[in-house]
Amino acid sequence: MNSFGYGTDYQERMNLVATYIHDHLDDELDLLKLAEVACLSPFHWHRIYHAFHGETIAATVKRLRLHRAAGYLVNSEMTVEEIAKKSGYGSLQSFTRIFKGVYGRPPAQYRYHGSHTQYQPVTRKGSSIMHDVSVKTVPAMKVAAMDHLGSYLAIDKAFGALAGWLGARNLISPQTRIFGIFYDDPDAVPEDKLRSKACFSVEGPIPDEPPVAATEIAGGRYAVLRHKGPYADMKVSYAWLYGDWLLKSGEKAADAPCFEEYLNDPRKTPPTELLTDIYLPLK
Repeated sequence: MNSFGYGTDYQERMNLVATYIHDHLDDELDLLKLAEVACLSPFHWHRIYHAFHGETIAATVKRLRLHRAAGYLVNSEMTVEEIAKKSGYGSLQSFTRIFKGVYGRPPAQYRYHGSHTQYQPVTRKGSSIMHDVSVKTVPAMKVAAMDHLGSYLAIDKAFGALAGWLGARNLISPQTRIFGIFYDDPDAVPEDKLRSKACFSVEGPIPDEPPVAATEIAGGRYAVLRHKGPYADMKVSYAWLYGDWLLKSGEKAADAPCFEEYLNDPRKTPPTELLTDIYLPLK
């Protein structure tokens, strides 16, 4: 056994459960099967999961399925009925009711009038609506990171595993900051090839133990756009930042990836109230 003892052992088991959930969102998730994945007693494993992740297994599944459903509504042409079925709901009525309770609008309205629409170009007398963007000089930051390959909307899988890994080693504090680094343009790179990293700030030395590694977020000048709303809406925010603000600002993008900082906890915050700062590197 390593020096971190039982905490690390439980963390590894909970990571297996979290990975299984992400990989089987389209399936019925049986609690006994999840206990088997965790190699823990079915009487106790869900309490351990709650202790590690800060939410019940049912809350995790609901949150992830609705997060993905919001992404489909914003970024695909799937019908609401297809999205409801793919999200595990037996009826359109129940999906509509639950989605509205979390996102504030029924799915059909959300597709055309959700928070993402505030970043779509709207011409008024030749000028598009502007949003507040600040230019900041950011110091270089060392962070603990875990790689993610695939859809950016699924990076929560890496964040959950990294949080469990750090939490088992008592490396998360109230001062911890959470970032995501995104290396590829999702409109230019196939979804299964998209590269990103889930990152947490850590006080003191960062353990370099795969799959976790120390990574540096480059310092320099950044344009910072504060996005309010579901993570599924972020693609529209990026399109406005690049296609509207950058072209009119006189600035030039630097040869470095964008990153995001997540300012509140999606387990405790309604999706419409989530705050994310998007950092676009500038020359």
